[in-house]
Amino acid sequence: MRPDLLNPLFAESGSLKGVGPGLARPLEKLGLTRVRDLAYHLPDRFVTRRAVTNLDEASVGEQIVVALTVREHRASAGRGPFRILAEDAAGNVVALIYFGRASYSARKLLPTGETRWVAGRLDQFGQTLQIVHPDHVAEDGAGLMGQLNEAVYPLSEGLTQGRVQGLVHQALEHLPELPEWIEPGLVDKMGWPTWKDALGLAHKGQHPLARDRLAYDELLANSLALLLVRASNRTRTGTPLVGDGHLRAKLNLPFALTGAQARSIAEIEGDVAQGAPMLRLLQGDVGSGKTAVALHAMLIAVEAGAQAALLAPTEILARQHAETLTRMVAGTGVTIQLLTGRDKGRARESILMGLLDGSIQICVGTHAIFQEAVAYRNLGLVVIDEQHRFGVGQRLMLTQKAKRTPHCLAMTATPIPRTLTLAQYGEMDVSRLDEMPPGRQAIDTRVVAQDRLVDVVEGVGRHIASGAQAYWVCPMVREQETEDLAAAEARHAALKERFGDTVVLVHGQLRPEAKDAAMERFASGEAKLLVATTVIEVGVDVPNATLMVIEQAERFGLAQLHQLRGRVGRGSQKSTCLLLRGEALSEVGRERLALMRETQDGFQLAEEDLRLRGGGELLGTRQSGDTPFRVADFEQIARLLPVAHDDARLLMERDGGLSSPRGEAARVLLYLFERDWGVQLLRGG
Repeated sequence: MRPDLLNPLFAESGSLKGVGPGLARPLEKLGLTRVRDLAYHLPDRFVTRRAVTNLDEASVGEQIVVALTVREHRASAGRGPFRILAEDAAGNVVALIYFGRASYSARKLLPTGETRWVAGRLDQFGQTLQIVHPDHVAEDGAGLMGQLNEAVYPLSEGLTQGRVQGLVHQALEHLPELPEWIEPGLVDKMGWPTWKDALGLAHKGQHPLARDRLAYDELLANSLALLLVRASNRTRTGTPLVGDGHLRAKLNLPFALTGAQARSIAEIEGDVAQGAPMLRLLQGDVGSGKTAVALHAMLIAVEAGAQAALLAPTEILARQHAETLTRMVAGTGVTIQLLTGRDKGRARESILMGLLDGSIQICVGTHAIFQEAVAYRNLGLVVIDEQHRFGVGQRLMLTQKAKRTPHCLAMTATPIPRTLTLAQYGEMDVSRLDEMPPGRQAIDTRVVAQDRLVDVVEGVGRHIASGAQAYWVCPMVREQETEDLAAAEARHAALKERFGDTVVLVHGQLRPEAKDAAMERFASGEAKLLVATTVIEVGVDVPNATLMVIEQAERFGLAQLHQLRGRVGRGSQKSTCLLLRGEALSEVGRERLALMRETQDGFQLAEEDLRLRGGGELLGTRQSGDTPFRVADFEQIARLLPVAHDDARLLMERDGGLSSPRGEAARVLLYLFERDWGVQLLRGG
């Protein structure tokens, strides 16, 4: 049960003054459904303003607060801006510029002949001083004097800075006093404020110590929960699986195992032979041979008289896995069956009977393989294709389908920096496939300026005319007024006009059936060009696709670019990846693209990506699955996670665990950050 003292934080945001149905939807888009969410909705940045008596004291580009007297309203024809001419105490004229609907409220805010205090950025257009969309307008300057250092929050459509600031202020008033869960010596050494003070300071200005304290709390909660999972797993009873090798000896793989594959298989074999259930992560770069390692693990289970199940994130990938594994086990006599949500009636009943009587030895599928109606005779091993980014709680749920806890092998095709591996998979042992199979061809990676788009389209035409297939990736689904980013829908329309129905579109906002149908056309070879967002980053395997075009590549992180590039080069033919870059290329963007040209080592790129992002520049499309954290950024994770991990370990091993006084406070922390699945693992938790 959540401690009562946290109840004010977990009250719905609708309980706050001024939050009705109309505001609930935009708040929900930002994940701000509870008071706690608003308290942790930290500012993106702060605007520092200076109060001036007249515009002669200000510089162009400066954020200011100044008293202005309104002289004239000027409406423009058509969709032009609405201008309000005003002058300061010295007679300097400035134009206040409004666009769209804002012009209606501007007339009331700034009536002719009246003096108002205006806050905003002073700019110059030609010889005219102007303030575009002033941040604040007030009759009395006293209120604006309190906003000389103002927090700027992430917004969604339907929210304003003023509304979010007011709700955050209300949320902070609801903060209870919580016990201290950090070791006192560490608090003193770091100079950190209390939890409550840290939240207040983080909303008031640039307070690095407050931000670090809040990030550390989140990292400590995560580390502690993962340690609890690991400790709980050691107490569980699993089924030792010892295979005699007779099935593995019959495998006729078209390649020899690499040293990394052989090492990983040996680690897995040692784990599953123990009484405690295995929890192991298999990290492998694109094309490093994770499937072959997973198959060896599953055959160990079958040799030992148990069953194995492989969970894939999508039906398309599940079918690919089932086909690949069936080819690999040909001649061994092992029965592999695909089970998805599409299986109905007698066919489904037959599969369920086969799992129950044990005649199906390996089951491959989507989450359908763990639905309540699905029962196994003797499930000994679960392989989770981690590309769908299951959380720890979900991983634990998947292992509850057996009389004894089955062994668990999670796989990820995304090379993860060691620091983030500890953050996301701290409860697991880790195997790394850091060698590539011999004979794998390097992908020819080139950086091309966006102004050569016409040439690129012509090149794509020649490519698909030769019988090959291609991908075209855009950073966004559709264009937005606030973003100058290439949109997949617009690009699809243009390319379809050029190449006809051989072009298909896939993005995350499509209905699942439409997305599956487009992917099916592409996988079968009927469609030649797939236009997509990053939804194809994982789980697409079409060997005939040998060209990848990534538009505005500087907007993506290195690890993401590498994953996208990994969609090609999956067959025996030479593959090419074209990185289209925009005109405004920062130093970090330039370095990213240069690294992509220089190396195809995903682990090296992942470490470099963390270094570049830690430097403070997150370009464009950060994915929600990058880290499991909401507060801690990349730099804080790299710097503070090792400290948090050691602190959590000391609490569990030296300081009495969660039953000690500090441990009781740590329970509050786990519930605060919703890592309570860690608490639930404790007896009586």
